[in-house]
Amino acid sequence: MNFVNELLMILSVVLAVIGIVGCIVPVIPGPVLSFFGLVALHFTAYADFSVKFFVIMFIAGAVVTVLDFVFPVLGTKKFGGTKRGIWGASIGLLAGLFFPPFGIIAGPFAGALIGEITGGMKFDEALLPSLGSLMGVLSGIVAKMIFSGLAFYYIAAAIFRTVAEKIA
Repeated sequence: MNFVNELLMILSVVLAVIGIVGCIVPVIPGPVLSFFGLVALHFTAYADFSVKFFVIMFIAGAVVTVLDFVFPVLGTKKFGGTKRGIWGASIGLLAGLFFPPFGIIAGPFAGALIGEITGGMKFDEALLPSLGSLMGVLSGIVAKMIFSGLAFYYIAAAIFRTVAEKIA
């Protein structure tokens, strides 16, 4: 039983660390892995998270994951993008997934820029909606980092608290 306890604790930390990396690397679902790190730790002697905690963290993780795909489009729209720019940002986001990690940042920017230029905007006019798309991508990364960082904090705090109690 002790071996399983320690194995789940290690798995929890590994998932949390990979979750943080996944906030930047687009093919790794950072918040999802961070959440499963919390779940793994729950089944150890190190933590006993409540159902309310899991519901809140699940909802927050789901919202952050969805917003990560919505923010580039909202950024494009907020900064004056047309439907072509919004479509371009969306297509660029999907295309960028094939060129991690920089493709996820450059894809929506380039897609919005190309969409606006092909829609008749001049290059200098198309830059603002494209920058809005970039701001959206960066906002998504920050939101994922906050969630995954918080999950890592809860995991680390639970482990350190339990270890400190055993030592004392």
